[in-house]
Amino acid sequence: MPELSRFLGIVIAMFYRDHAPAHFHAYYGEYEITVEIESGRVNGDFPRRALGHVQEWRMLHYQELLADWDLAMSRRPMKRIDPLE
Repeated sequence: MPELSRFLGIVIAMFYRDHAPAHFHAYYGEYEITVEIESGRVNGDFPRRALGHVQEWRMLHYQELLADWDLAMSRRPMKRIDPLE
């Protein structure tokens, strides 16, 4: 699981050759979601506060996430993204 970032107990990952639309995976304890980069649409269940942190992080790093998605789709190494502070 290529980890892009980690903050507040949340792990953000993206997988090579994953399916469209562009998205990332977020893990928090036993919870797991996928989040579409462009729309912020969530698939899965996450605690409300943790989900708010993930969405804030997504908006702050929108361009970096899209760049990493392009790298992943071409099977090139993705770049780490700063955590939410």
